[in-house]
Amino acid sequence: MKVLLLTIEFVSAISLIIAILLHSAKGEGLAGIGGQGRMFNSQKGLEDGLNRITTILAIIFLTTAGIFGVYY
Repeated sequence: MKVLLLTIEFVSAISLIIAILLHSAKGEGLAGIGGQGRMFNSQKGLEDGLNRITTILAIIFLTTAGIFGVYY
């Protein structure tokens, strides 16, 4: 059981890191000072799906980490 949970946690952690890195940048950075930033920011279908996948992976990771914290 412990090996299965470790495997799930490892896979979900790596997948979560990849999913977070795939997100597009939302901030304007220094471009907002000179007025060069985007005025409207809309989410595309791909971004919505990526948000859902990231949320699911985060829930899986936190659940397995909680189980390890309580039982092991």
